[in-house]
Amino acid sequence: MNKKIGILDSGIGGTTVLKEIINLLPKEDYVYYADNKNNPYGEKTPEEIYNIVDKIVEFLIKEKNCKMVVLACNTATTQCMKQLQEKYQNILFVGTVPAIKAACDNNYKNILVLATPVTITSKRTQELIRDNKKKNQQIILKSCDGLANAIEIKDKNKIYKILRNIQKELEGTKIDSIVLGCTHYPLIKKEFNEFFPNIPLLDGSLGVAKQVKRELEKKEILSGTGTGKIEYIYSKND
Repeated sequence: MNKKIGILDSGIGGTTVLKEIINLLPKEDYVYYADNKNNPYGEKTPEEIYNIVDKIVEFLIKEKNCKMVVLACNTATTQCMKQLQEKYQNILFVGTVPAIKAACDNNYKNILVLATPVTITSKRTQELIRDNKKKNQQIILKSCDGLANAIEIKDKNKIYKILRNIQKELEGTKIDSIVLGCTHYPLIKKEFNEFFPNIPLLDGSLGVAKQVKRELEKKEILSGTGTGKIEYIYSKND
């Protein structure tokens, strides 16, 4: 039986990651777990997030026979990755973090990082800044409270209100790149472009897909028999 790749997020955001993985690995089969019952993760405590994510990971491994679990959620990755790797040592994990390294490597000077409150304040985000920021670079961290949930429920009025408030708060601030540090955010690139025209938007989806491929190749467990089939699971339906 062909083992699957499990992908989880607090809702539809992780589909931005799933799309890139399928483009690179069309002969794998996938289980996508959208935990819309517990959305948003980014406004919960670290303990709440870990307990939620751990149960999903256990389900994907035991019930869905997954050989790898992709945390297609910046919040889940920054809060849970190390603990999950310690607990499930025989399972491959790939996480998603804000594309701060990519922004720094591209030599942008004034980088705005937008993410959930938990991701913004996480130790992992601080590590990414410490390890990648050059002396001549400025990194501005901005918490987008409520934006992931507004995207999840397709509340366009709320999306515009949040983006308008961010634009006002950053008025006069030099910005030459924006890191979309939540997998939900690339779903509204058009709206971001309206409020921040001509500013490059960076997200980590392609980087995650490449890492998934590298890890499977390293362990020699790439599939040649899958069909790209995706099983979608929504926790609100449970």
